[in-house]
Amino acid sequence: MKFKTIVISKAPDADPEKHRALVETEKMKLWVQVVRTTDQACELVRKLVAEEGLHSVLLCPGFSHLEVARLQEVAGPSVSVSVARGDGPGNKVIAEVFRQVGWH
Repeated sequence: MKFKTIVISKAPDADPEKHRALVETEKMKLWVQVVRTTDQACELVRKLVAEEGLHSVLLCPGFSHLEVARLQEVAGPSVSVSVARGDGPGNKVIAEVFRQVGWH
C-alpha cells in the first residue's frame, strides 16, 4: 500500500494538462497539479479518490475557506484536506505577492 496525496495550486494562467507532475516511491504516490479554477481542482480530486483511493489533499494558500470546504465535500470523509498557510506575517507576504502578480 502507498500513501497517495496531491498538492494543488491555483494560478490564472495554468494549463492543467501541462502543469503537473507525478512522483512515486515504494511508499508514496505524490501528484502535483496547478489548476486554473476550483472546478478543475474538484474534478481532479473526485477522479483521484475514485480511481486511486486518494488519502490526502494539500492546497496552496490561494484557495479560500469556501473553496476548501467545497473540496472537502468532494473528497469525502476518508480524505484529509489541508491548506498550506503560514503565520500572520507570512500570510501578508503571500497576499502582497498575489497582488503584485495580479492574481486578485
